[in-house]
Amino acid sequence: MSFNLGLYLLAAGTAAYAFHTRRVALVVWQGLLAGLFFLTGKTAFLVTGTITAALLLGQPLFILMGGVGMLLLAQVSGLATLSEQTVVVRKLLELAGKEVLLAIPFFVVAGELMTQGSLSRRLIEFMKAAFGWIPGGLAVAAVAGCCFFAAISGSSPVTVVAIGSLMVPALVKAKYPEGFSIGLLTTAGSLGILIPPSIPMIVYAIMVSASTPVDPTDLFIAGIGPGLFIGALLAGYSVTQGIRFNIPREPFSGKRLWEATRQGIWSLLLPVIILGGIYSGIFTATEASAVSVVYAFAVEWFIHREMDKKKLLSVVEGSMTVMGSLLVILALAIALNYFLVDQQVPDLMVEWLKTKNLSKHEFLLVVNGLLLVVGCFMDIMSAILIIAPMLAPMADAVGIDPVHMGIIFIVNLEIGYLTPPVGLNLFVSSSLFKKGLGFVIRSVLPTLGIMLVSLAIITWWPPLTLSLVQALKAKPAEAPAPAVPPQPGTPGAPGVAAPAPAEAGPAAGDGKVKSLEELMKAAKQKKAAEAGGEPAPSEAPAAEAAPSGEAPRVKSMQELMREAKERKAQEAEAAP
Repeated sequence: MSFNLGLYLLAAGTAAYAFHTRRVALVVWQGLLAGLFFLTGKTAFLVTGTITAALLLGQPLFILMGGVGMLLLAQVSGLATLSEQTVVVRKLLELAGKEVLLAIPFFVVAGELMTQGSLSRRLIEFMKAAFGWIPGGLAVAAVAGCCFFAAISGSSPVTVVAIGSLMVPALVKAKYPEGFSIGLLTTAGSLGILIPPSIPMIVYAIMVSASTPVDPTDLFIAGIGPGLFIGALLAGYSVTQGIRFNIPREPFSGKRLWEATRQGIWSLLLPVIILGGIYSGIFTATEASAVSVVYAFAVEWFIHREMDKKKLLSVVEGSMTVMGSLLVILALAIALNYFLVDQQVPDLMVEWLKTKNLSKHEFLLVVNGLLLVVGCFMDIMSAILIIAPMLAPMADAVGIDPVHMGIIFIVNLEIGYLTPPVGLNLFVSSSLFKKGLGFVIRSVLPTLGIMLVSLAIITWWPPLTLSLVQALKAKPAEAPAPAVPPQPGTPGAPGVAAPAPAEAGPAAGDGKVKSLEELMKAAKQKKAAEAGGEPAPSEAPAAEAAPSGEAPRVKSMQELMREAKERKAQEAEAAP
């Protein structure tokens, strides 16, 4: 209680200092803090008070998550001393031992290489040549470019920057409304986390591995169908807007398409190599990420020759900035995740869920509502690190496929990229296109509606997500052996009587199945009897006689080894 009181006084003092010139805001904050302190329990205020204090002090997310986790371990779990809290360090070492974690920095570097080089520009030129002739063709090319680039970068903001910086000016020049152009590219860029390879999918697989293990490759495969489905809906929306605004179409040119293909062949081959290698089993997702870096660097440096030392330094700087922030958040979230596991919070939530008797569809409705709200206030990595370990076992308890649940989780938080106040793509677009945040929010409203419709279909039609996974995992059924007709004179042939059944042995007589040791013993005795000799004395029996009506007990390996050792000792004593 004394610690909570100190935390309350710290937060109240910080609020008084921060809002001393704004009386209304000061009253609101002081009322909120007082309500949390007096009306909530110890643990609840420890969490909410720490969050409030961190917000008032302007602390970054990793400080907030690490502080909440360590305080909960100290005040609730009883790990108050520094030596006891080294358990968090051990958990970090376990995390560092996960091979799949290596894929994240590799994919980040690959995305930076393609953004700084010319791969994205050549990809766009191909898409314009392929789709520019249909109604709304340039907008369709922009969506197709986002889908294709998403299969390379694995990051939503990187996709918005790489494709949006090229396509929004081209769309505006072609007389598309500016709001439509910005809204379309901001939304289509979010496909970067759904179409594989995807960095959030890798993090999700790591965080739920303790309760419902999921292979990142399965998530990659499952993301293809929903990603292409959303891309198709956005492309259809682009066609309708192209007709509505009467946008002139470019004539189809086979020569232009051939030239764009020749110039962009290396860009087109990259996702084929990466995804084809993963799905064919040539390499894992982690190895694919390393291949993507080597491929992108080799193409930009040796083939396109558009990567120099200055751009390479920019790649290193951008990659280190992204990875530094991501890995610090991931590391400090381990403390909070360990607390949840230590206090059995996921298990308690599963038990609570069972008492509510929610059906699968009711649970999915609740989860979608929760995740849409979470996406408004948390970035996707924080949501995965905190929420996913709790929701995954609950979904498994109501019979939802873990892979399907992972895709539902990703799509919900993909929508979170487009919702204020923390929608990352909104801020990226606002900065990239030099527009106010309000203008960008209004621009994405129509495409946000398309995303919500897509979420509903993906949630309640699992085959869209799971069909490809099941098809790739299915083994072809073995053809039945052809029936061989019985030879004349053999039992079963026409006119030949079947032999009388042999006298049932012990296994048939008492209905018990013999152990392997008993079968071997019986075969040895039968062979000795056929030779006219006495049955060979059995070695130390592996099965003891059991009372009538019970199956014979097979001795354990330890018992057999002990008896063999005793027998060897007896033989040694009997030897002269």
